Amino acid sequence: MRRPVARKLSVLAISAAVVSVGAAPPGTGPVEKVPVAVGHGGAVSSVDADASAAGIEVLRKGGNAVDAAVATAAALGVTEPYSAGVGGGGYFVYYDAKSRSVRTLDGRETAPLSADSGLFTENGTAIPFAEAVSSGLSVGTPGTPATWEQALDKWGSRSLGSVLKPAERLARDGFTVDDTFRAQTAANETRFRYFPDTAKLFLPNGALPVVGSTFKNPDLARTYAELARKGAGALYRGDLADDIVDTVNKPPVDPSSGWKARPGDLTAKDLSAYRVKSQAPTRTSYHGLGVYSMAPSSSGGTTVGEALNILENTDLSKASEVQYLHRYIEASRIAFADRGRWVGDPAFEDVPTKELLSQRYADSRACLIKDDAVLTSPVAPGDPRDPASCDARGTAAPTTYEGDSTTHLTAADKWGNVVSYTLTIEQTGGSGITVPGRGFLLNNELTDFSFAPASPAVHDPNLPGPGKRPRSSMSPTIVLDRHDKPVVALGSPGGATIITTVLQTLTGFLDRGLPLVDAIAAPRASQRNAATTELEPGLYDSPLRAQLEDIGHGFRANPEIGAATGVQRLPDGKWLAAAETARRGGGSAMVVRPAP
Repeated sequence: MRRPVARKLSVLAISAAVVSVGAAPPGTGPVEKVPVAVGHGGAVSSVDADASAAGIEVLRKGGNAVDAAVATAAALGVTEPYSAGVGGGGYFVYYDAKSRSVRTLDGRETAPLSADSGLFTENGTAIPFAEAVSSGLSVGTPGTPATWEQALDKWGSRSLGSVLKPAERLARDGFTVDDTFRAQTAANETRFRYFPDTAKLFLPNGALPVVGSTFKNPDLARTYAELARKGAGALYRGDLADDIVDTVNKPPVDPSSGWKARPGDLTAKDLSAYRVKSQAPTRTSYHGLGVYSMAPSSSGGTTVGEALNILENTDLSKASEVQYLHRYIEASRIAFADRGRWVGDPAFEDVPTKELLSQRYADSRACLIKDDAVLTSPVAPGDPRDPASCDARGTAAPTTYEGDSTTHLTAADKWGNVVSYTLTIEQTGGSGITVPGRGFLLNNELTDFSFAPASPAVHDPNLPGPGKRPRSSMSPTIVLDRHDKPVVALGSPGGATIITTVLQTLTGFLDRGLPLVDAIAAPRASQRNAATTELEPGLYDSPLRAQLEDIGHGFRANPEIGAATGVQRLPDGKWLAAAETARRGGGSAMVVRPAP
């Protein structure tokens, strides 16, 4: 039975301590990091206080949510360089308050025009994953600068040069190293030392950066200044483009390291031919609300949407915690089964997006779920074009590995515009290769492709191809009410766990009545059509695990899944910004004018 969301979505109580803060300009001293802020004039939430402050600075100067989102993203390229930057790509979801509509940009990286399905094979065998990652072979044409410029041209009110100023200043003057930055550097230290330019930048004086020290990146400041003067096209044509091509095709390796970085085959034509795709979002109706996200090449919108449709006829608000988690896990399992079979770059693959998001198809899959039993993974995909009720026959498609880096930001302005933006360089540290003299790491995004077909019996829509976008799980999401006004916007990093993190956070907030910050902080479970479900310690060490195991679930521990951020519309023009309370050292929520 369909149930309208009759809860007080805009006035949900905030059970966590709310600390509303303003923002000093980034780079002018330590900025306090808090997970919740409430107030007027707009809001920004990200994983980093300096980055959120950059967005707030732009809002205070009259910029809109798009301007603030680009400013925040550019600052994250400074303070979160292992997760995002101009060497990567992402997906931009925008709500326009005037037209009450959602629009999206696909800024995903692309494979070289010379690539084919054997990009990651030698003599018919897939090359080792670790060898592919730290190589030129893994680098796709970056999409982030083009995304920034197109978003600003379409919906922004400021120039690229204007919104890059806070990040340029932050790169020049430096930011304070925290435990997370040092830990991520330490995790990459071995491979960073393969590449002299990377080691020089991120291992100052040959050592790990010291917590509390100031980290400066003057090369990146100059790169931002060049983009500010010349526009994003400077990365796709000219000297900077030539530097990227040379770095990919002849990775600058330290000869004494013994590392043999495989060369890529990126050309000037690949860069100059790159285009951001402006496309319609996915839309799912969930308990009377409109849930909007990214269509393929991302699998985020279709997979989150299908899972919500599977859950549509279940009243999760009345379910016990065990019943809720069981249903959520099983819906994720089934949606991932269909993701693996059907979703790839629609420029190359016939992706049945509309059918995957139909309620008719979801109902044909939902009947597989039993309250007293667990589906055996891997579950076989269904056929969305010809749904067969409760059909579990067929051969399963695997879940492609995706790095768990990436970052997400959300922004809103005083006019009611909202941005949900997920960007990445793939796994933490990307390819490990820094463009000499330019201050940024290149992505390893092409490792999101399947290296080789998993089974001759199942078509794999995610094999490499010329100019093809690898399948992503990024799920920047905006939820609208019946009047097409925003309820909440959110997203997360985390590779394939992005999908489950967004799904769990949405159901926690919309169905279970959790305040947004609590829905973000709740311990997570991630099922991706595997034999076991990953659990964070808060669930793995709880009595709920044994109760779920009694039904038939199997689990393995994962210390940390995702790092979400979100914004929520409140009455009287107020916004609530929310971020992580602990994951990745906690996130940073800010508003322009804090409420009393």
